[in-house]
Amino acid sequence: MIDQAVNERIAALREQLNLHNHRYYVLDSPLIADAEYDALLRELRSLEEAHPELVTSDSPTQRVGAAPSPEFREVVHPVPMLSLANAFDDEELTAWHRRASGLLETDAFSLVCEPKIDGLAVALIYERGHLVQGATRGDGTRGEDVTANVRTIASVPLVLQHPERAPTRFEVRGEVYFPRSAFARLNEERADRGESLFANPRNAAAGSLRQLDPRITASRGLAVWLYQLGWVEGAEAPDTHWETLEWLREMGLRVNPEIDRVDSLDGAQDYHRRWESRRFEVDYQTDGVVVKIDRRDYQRHLGFVGREPRWAIAYKFPAEQATTRLEDIRINVGRTGALNPYAVLEPVNVGGVTISRATLHNEDDIRRKDIRIGDWVIVERAGEVIPQVVGPVTDRRTGAEKPFSMPTACPACGTAVVREADEAMHRCINAACPAQRYERLRHFASKAGMDIDGLGEKLVAALLEAGLVSDAHDLYHLTREQLEGLERMGPRSAANLADTIAASRERPLTAVIAALGIRHVGAETAELLARRFGSLAGLMDAGADELAQVPGIGPIIAEAIALHFANEGNRRIVAELGAAGVRVQEERPGGAAGPQPFAGLRFVVTGRLEGFTRSGAEAFIKELGGAVAGSVSKKTDYVVVGEEPGSKRDDAVRLGIPILSEQDLAALATGEGA
Repeated sequence: MIDQAVNERIAALREQLNLHNHRYYVLDSPLIADAEYDALLRELRSLEEAHPELVTSDSPTQRVGAAPSPEFREVVHPVPMLSLANAFDDEELTAWHRRASGLLETDAFSLVCEPKIDGLAVALIYERGHLVQGATRGDGTRGEDVTANVRTIASVPLVLQHPERAPTRFEVRGEVYFPRSAFARLNEERADRGESLFANPRNAAAGSLRQLDPRITASRGLAVWLYQLGWVEGAEAPDTHWETLEWLREMGLRVNPEIDRVDSLDGAQDYHRRWESRRFEVDYQTDGVVVKIDRRDYQRHLGFVGREPRWAIAYKFPAEQATTRLEDIRINVGRTGALNPYAVLEPVNVGGVTISRATLHNEDDIRRKDIRIGDWVIVERAGEVIPQVVGPVTDRRTGAEKPFSMPTACPACGTAVVREADEAMHRCINAACPAQRYERLRHFASKAGMDIDGLGEKLVAALLEAGLVSDAHDLYHLTREQLEGLERMGPRSAANLADTIAASRERPLTAVIAALGIRHVGAETAELLARRFGSLAGLMDAGADELAQVPGIGPIIAEAIALHFANEGNRRIVAELGAAGVRVQEERPGGAAGPQPFAGLRFVVTGRLEGFTRSGAEAFIKELGGAVAGSVSKKTDYVVVGEEPGSKRDDAVRLGIPILSEQDLAALATGEGA
């Protein structure tokens, strides 16, 4: 006989672990640390190994996956899983709404708006609160039984919250997807092994869920969002789709918190615009917004046309990816001498923008992806970043494609190219290289540097070609007459540019340091240096050891700064800038006055604050010695959260980073803690 205490302990552990799985994977709100969770799971696994007769299929230990299956069994969907009609602009969405209003003889109805997850549709069946089947959509009528694989997905509950209150039997539908972060890690691992890369998270999710070996699926880190009730037995479904989603949440199923209910077509269009602008802020790929009529009796009245419901529509975003031919690989020489390869593409429209150039990072990246000149390639434009080549379409190769190798001499000056043993980049070491000089001047004048509006690429090139400037300090000796002599530069433009150059003398020390183009030194690092040293003279005289002691700097950046100012030419440029009237010292030498309780701490601010604007909160943190970053990482010390914080709060929870309210921030500033 098995000890009753063992039975009770196993039951208690399963209950606790199911609760913590729900809090972590579904609600993104863990109650315990990872180490505590791991200890509970180890204890349960140990007890089950000692008493294998007590192991059940829905135990939290049974996520890893069964042995490989030779094939997938066919599943017939009792209620077909139909596709959605698409709208690509407001006019098409309005036409859909007008048709539905005509059939309903009213336009006074609510709409539910949901992010359209770019993954693989699945149907999950629960019996008395326990997962019994997972199936793919297939052709809508018949899918594949992927139960063993679905069971490995941590955000799919094996047992619902309060299973005794669940309907006798029901089906819930959703989308299995590959988180962007997990997808990036997977492709890195595949590249390291010399394997072909997945083109996008959607393809990776589909391939992962349809593995014959569930253990492979378990290793991929898939997740799920659930958004629709397929059918239900033993209970009445709620009257509206919105209430249905709340009902699913109460049962412990993972429903996207970004779903919203609106009262009008205008509300749906606003929702689409909001999501299009922030679609890259979340850790999952979306390709549009799904708009559904809320009332279920209206849904039944509208019915279907062909294989599409009349009561729902997918309002798509512009495409993120496209396929085109890689015509050539060329080299751009950066301001630090780095040789940056880029792709010359047959022009293609991606996300409403015509793309003819894309980044290729470095030679190692090109080799890992096996990208060749003449390949058909997949190009991605995600957010506002520079377009990049994801990888080649190897099936379309003809044999005429040519592998790429980095040049051995700088294409701008002919100097021999070097590559340090611990670096991915090849570099030109000629400080007088004309390409580097051009890039340094562009950087100096950029918004992140001296913010000289009007001094763009063409004008920098014209000034260099005319011999009017050689280094940054020469800009402050230009006359209006010299500027007027340049092509397409009239008196008014020359006067405006001269005034802007003159005004840039008053830029703060932080901007001047950032403008110098020191390797590894951006705006945030420049701010740390300005606050610590208070002047360019103090910064130039600091050795690598002293620089490395500055919180947030570290030895690599410290060495780069020390090497920069060990060069007499760079020190001369600083002296010339000072002589030209550029601010090379803060008004308060030695950094900000008063105590610095946030020194060495890195903050992220998200959401709507009551006592501050976002920029005001960031300025407050910086004034007290802290650094502010735009995204949450393991280096973040605190995340300050206001109303409607978005995905940065979720990132903080996932990484275990302390979250502060405005009141907590104020307490931390006064030394009272948070």
